[in-house]
Amino acid sequence: MSAYIFLGTELGKKQDAVNSIRELLKSKSNTEIEEFVYYADETPAIKIVDTLQNQGLFADSRLVIVKNAEEIKTEKTENAPTDVELLVSWTKNSKLNDENTVLILLSDKNNIASGFDNAKANKQIFYEMSENEKITWLKNFFQQHGYNIDNDCINTILELVENNTDALRQECIRLISFLGNKENKTTAKGQTHSLSLCEVEKWLAHNKEESAFTLFSRIAAGDLPKALESVSVMLAAKESAVGILAVLAWCFRKLNDYLALQETGNAGNFVELKKIGMSSPKAKADYISAAQRYNAETAEACLALTAEYDKLMRSPVVVMEKILMDRYIIAIINKGSC
Repeated sequence: MSAYIFLGTELGKKQDAVNSIRELLKSKSNTEIEEFVYYADETPAIKIVDTLQNQGLFADSRLVIVKNAEEIKTEKTENAPTDVELLVSWTKNSKLNDENTVLILLSDKNNIASGFDNAKANKQIFYEMSENEKITWLKNFFQQHGYNIDNDCINTILELVENNTDALRQECIRLISFLGNKENKTTAKGQTHSLSLCEVEKWLAHNKEESAFTLFSRIAAGDLPKALESVSVMLAAKESAVGILAVLAWCFRKLNDYLALQETGNAGNFVELKKIGMSSPKAKADYISAAQRYNAETAEACLALTAEYDKLMRSPVVVMEKILMDRYIIAIINKGSC
């Protein structure tokens, strides 16, 4: 199979699937594979198809990843196929693609343009883990590292960490590293140490690094000083401003989904919340707070503003990243007044 469509909010499993394809390509190739990453809202399909069709000079295999695939254009221009039609046509044309060239379309949504239903592609939706799956995942992770973990610790981790295996894995690796540096945590081979709730809270709550998700929590609460402080800490740690804006755009799109549930009276329905990737207590608290400050109109305005600042940050002459981000945060919080 030369084309894959990976959808859904479970980022960790989705990334594992991409990594598996990458490793398979490497195993078939006598050279390093060429890898290209595009964003659907920035790159026309004709450029993506050109990349897929052109033979590489220095590699036998190539991997083309298209993120934000829900943004692939469906508008038809005069005498020209749509972007969806171009990509679907490539998946079907065996003369244009081969097993050494792979296209992967990625989206955090559960659906993309219906035209892709006709694509010759392996389509998979990675749903958020159930509560039982998350509990099992955490227990297995810590057991593999020589630690027992009880339900209180598990509930605290799930409340404080973004709800996907990618975020869980990163945070738990940091926690294990933190615990491993403590002399009194060393145990005999084959023995395990039982994590205390105090240890988990100390690391995850008090020593937790700032992220775009914690920044969104500040924005949802309308806490301007804390939001500006979060941005300052992240930029000082060499976090990408463009990366921060990408996560905030994702959060505001999810806020739109939550507001739509409110409109239909389903904001308290666990099944409906799970469909939009919002089942953890922390996530629900953030979006409940955000929904008190933003309505559908102002959430869309925030998305437009985020896109505007994203373009500014990508300018080759941008030299005032911190000032621009501060202006962005002030403008975003000021839009929240509904």
